[in-house]
Amino acid sequence: MTMSNNTPEQKDSQNSKQRNPKTMKKKQTKLWFLIPLIIFAAVMVMLYFRLGQPTEIVTNTALERPVPAFELPLLSDTSRIMTNDNLPDEPFLMNIWGSWCPTCVIEHPFLMQLEERGVNLVGVNYKDDIGDALGYLNRGGDPFSMSIQDLSGQFALDLGLTGAPETFTVDGEGVIRQHIVGEINESNWQDRIEPCLTVLNDANDNNVSPDAIQVEEVCK
Repeated sequence: MTMSNNTPEQKDSQNSKQRNPKTMKKKQTKLWFLIPLIIFAAVMVMLYFRLGQPTEIVTNTALERPVPAFELPLLSDTSRIMTNDNLPDEPFLMNIWGSWCPTCVIEHPFLMQLEERGVNLVGVNYKDDIGDALGYLNRGGDPFSMSIQDLSGQFALDLGLTGAPETFTVDGEGVIRQHIVGEINESNWQDRIEPCLTVLNDANDNNVSPDAIQVEEVCK
């Protein structure tokens, strides 16, 4: 009978090497299962920190240029195609929203208040199911003079969208003067948005272009 010359330590080492591939596969499998959980947790953290955080009013490449050209369906009647010619000829707020957007739900009651105060709001329904979007407006009320359906999301991206909800303050000549990231609320309305609209409305009432210095001061 042939006797093995391997010591107990060598045998343990060999057995360990034989087991390693299986152990590695189990570890890899566990890692693959963890990846979706990590992604989900990251998304939840992003949503948490976005909700209720101070709204930012930013200066970017979207400002001081006309609303990008578009041909998009009217949300309430998708057989009708809206273009820039259908936009108001007075200052207005263009609000990007979706029924799937938690912060939009938080913002919506205040948009209804603005509509009651006479603020002209144009909605851009962003990457939404039309049935869900119409149901959302039926339940919460419709603050918009019109909503256009941006199913692909390209128009919102052309505007400079970083994430819904966002709002663009547009003057009577169709030029974007302010970009509000996050929800509109009473605080930022009084501090920033209303003063900007006031300057733009005064210029529109006098049939002149808004004063650049004033716009820079109050619409920043």
